[in-house]
Amino acid sequence: MADLAPQQGTKDAQTITTREALDQVNPVLRSARASRWRWQIFAITWVAYAGFYFVRQAFSVAKLGILDDPAVNTVLTKGVLGVIDSIYLAAYAAGQFLWGMWADRFGPRVVVVGGMIGAIVASCLMGLSSAVLVFGGAMVIQGLSQSAGWAPLCKNMGNFFTVKERGRILGLWSTNYAFGGLAAPPFLGWMAYSVFDGWQAAFFAGAATLAVVLGLFLVFQRNTPRDVGLEDPDHDPNAAPSADGEEEERLTGLALYKETLRDRMVLTLGLCYFLLKPARYAILLWGPVIVAERIPEIDKAGATLIPVAFGVAGVVAPIIIGWVSDNVFSSRRAPACVLALGILTAALALFMPLTATGSVGIMIAVLAVIGISVYAADAMISCVAAVDFGSAKGAGTAAGLVNGCGSVGAILGGLLPGFLSGGVLFTIFAVAALLAGALMIPHWNRVPRAA
Repeated sequence: MADLAPQQGTKDAQTITTREALDQVNPVLRSARASRWRWQIFAITWVAYAGFYFVRQAFSVAKLGILDDPAVNTVLTKGVLGVIDSIYLAAYAAGQFLWGMWADRFGPRVVVVGGMIGAIVASCLMGLSSAVLVFGGAMVIQGLSQSAGWAPLCKNMGNFFTVKERGRILGLWSTNYAFGGLAAPPFLGWMAYSVFDGWQAAFFAGAATLAVVLGLFLVFQRNTPRDVGLEDPDHDPNAAPSADGEEEERLTGLALYKETLRDRMVLTLGLCYFLLKPARYAILLWGPVIVAERIPEIDKAGATLIPVAFGVAGVVAPIIIGWVSDNVFSSRRAPACVLALGILTAALALFMPLTATGSVGIMIAVLAVIGISVYAADAMISCVAAVDFGSAKGAGTAAGLVNGCGSVGAILGGLLPGFLSGGVLFTIFAVAALLAGALMIPHWNRVPRAA
């Protein structure tokens, strides 16, 4: 594309492209380009995070085959699998605290691409070897790689969408991980137990899927509107530069992290997410096993498919909760969270009594209610509220901090099902959800700083 030379005598004039020149004189064209890029970023980041789940869920699907495989189940016992899950989640938590800050400093693209590559490699390693040390080491790599997705991609979305629309837009966008959790297990289970008849195939199928997503991400993603010649969505051309903005520009690394830690709302979100995450991850990582234990007569394919109800409800939940927070509660995030956490508390407390009948229909219904409430609260806390209450330059750091706290709690979700009975497990989860709701009540009327 041809360049247009700057006018002679114009101080500090910069060479611009023909398209940029047309944008400056044609607001309609500029608006159309901005809209196209916003929805392109929405689409590619949505696909990117959903893609991560096709390697993340491979271990959950493979557990059924591992526990039924006499060649490995004497070593890879249920308890050992729980420990391996906790190793993965510990690495995932550590990465969350790190990668959000890196995304603020270096941009989301480099962090997300590195995470995808690491996740693909780790998944292939687990498909090639069943040795405990290989599994453990690969899960460390997988955890660090998976954690490179959420906070950087949340920041990427926050760069292209304004505060006033984030409840609806990020609520819709947050369906990515519910969709990933919904679509990945049946696909991986079909590949592992119907097409290839071997649990190892789950890891290879997941790696191949994410490799395709990686190629799309490299082609279509950009970090900020400025990278494509557009203004930031919250930019006010008539506003004078603020001292706070200048100070924020200077904050990097640990200084930015310390600044984020001073925000009481961010810390509250982190604690609430710590309490919420174990229930979601227990069902995400152990769903087929939990179903098989409550309905012993069901086969492996059925045990893999029934938890799909949890994922289906999770796809709808972020859309509903985002709309409610923006339109019913005027961009206040706490009331929507408290509502979702109240429903979740009741569903978790009633899980064991309701599923004692062994009814497939009741199991599906209970998992659906848990799914819609846990994913609603999860999306609001981990994405919308974390980005809203983090500073403009520290959105990735805030999202990483909140999600890091949640990931510490998720370790329990991966570990406890391997050692506790269902009654004790779901009672603990219900109490944790109730406490998380109570912590959010004092922030009922709080709104984002930029609202």
